[in-house]
Amino acid sequence: MKVTKLVSTCDIKDCPTIYATDRGTLLVQGETPTDHWLQIPAHETLVEIPMELIQKAIRDNLI
Repeated sequence: MKVTKLVSTCDIKDCPTIYATDRGTLLVQGETPTDHWLQIPAHETLVEIPMELIQKAIRDNLI
């Protein structure tokens, strides 16, 4: 899979980030929340990202 960084909230590696793949999908890097009541299947996960990241991606016409 080819991955391209689209947008991040900072320049270090441990910040929320959105990546595009050559599969026509997005990868999202963020915190893994544990204080939710959702039932998530074992093959899936949740990540929490700041709304600012999505707003920046839309504003920059990246998604």
